[in-house]
Amino acid sequence: MLWLLLFVPVVLVMEKSRPESHTLLFVFSVLAILPLAILLSHATESVAAKTGDAVGGLLNATLGNLTELVIAIAALQAGEYTLVKASIGGAIVTNTLFMLGASFLLGGLKHHVQEYNQAGARLQAGLLFLATIALLIPSTAAARGIPNTAQYTRELSVALSVLLLITYTLGLWFSLKTHPDLFVGTAEEGEAAWPIGLAVGALIVITILVALVSEVFVGSVQQAAEAFGMGQAFIGFIVVALVGGSAEMAAAFSAARKNHLDLSVGIALGSAAQIALFVAPVLVLLSYFVGPTPMDLTFWPGEVAMVLFATLTASFVANSGRSAWFVGVVALMVYLTFAVALYLLPETAS
Repeated sequence: MLWLLLFVPVVLVMEKSRPESHTLLFVFSVLAILPLAILLSHATESVAAKTGDAVGGLLNATLGNLTELVIAIAALQAGEYTLVKASIGGAIVTNTLFMLGASFLLGGLKHHVQEYNQAGARLQAGLLFLATIALLIPSTAAARGIPNTAQYTRELSVALSVLLLITYTLGLWFSLKTHPDLFVGTAEEGEAAWPIGLAVGALIVITILVALVSEVFVGSVQQAAEAFGMGQAFIGFIVVALVGGSAEMAAAFSAARKNHLDLSVGIALGSAAQIALFVAPVLVLLSYFVGPTPMDLTFWPGEVAMVLFATLTASFVANSGRSAWFVGVVALMVYLTFAVALYLLPETAS
């Protein structure tokens, strides 16, 4: 599929010369992201082979979420707060249910039973649950209609953002510095990896290209999706999250097939936790500088419910340290339930 790299310059040139061709830009940007995802997958596995699956998963999640952060900042500047919040919730749900579930399924179809580090999965699931609580509080306050709700939710969102960032930093310190022995992977040796210098350089270059192509995708996705009959909630929560996380998914799926399930779980849950505890708080704080008005952590009630159920599902299916293909089916069915509900959701409901 690497010949599809030809679509990368095509998309970037076409975005300047024919910006009104939203449907073509949408299709070409998806085709351009796919080969970049394959390259990012191999580069990430090469780094993980040198540093261990815990660091490799963290690095992949960070670079993958950097793309979503760049896109979200652009949306902040345009005041598209609904799209920003939908992409945050959608990314959390997609990573915890679709990416994790598909990794379990694809790995389980090739290997009878797979094992992964239980401590790492529990830590990420716990961080996700904490972030879900932080999303519930301002959303509940807004629904209650207390006096000066807008000011209260803004101040509360800033305070919670700071707490989430502190928690995320301490979580990194715990897993990478003070207790790295708890997160040693159980994966078998894989195939020959790229040299570490080439792999890191490739990760940086590919991430930049993914960010550029993803901006074109987001710019065209709404008009193109309307042509395909998809509503705004489905676009932000499902479509943007799937395409935006395709690079991380390629790495997670490939690692699962090679019995490197520690890397897959680290990418899926680590990316979701990073979005909830780092990307979302950073966007709230940045909105005071780059947005037309401050953004808060008040989400649509249905979105908060889906994030909560996705977190609980991930905690259940990733709590044993062992996996088989049907465990992945369970997580995927929860995700498909959400996707069908959002696809059929009347536009005025969200």
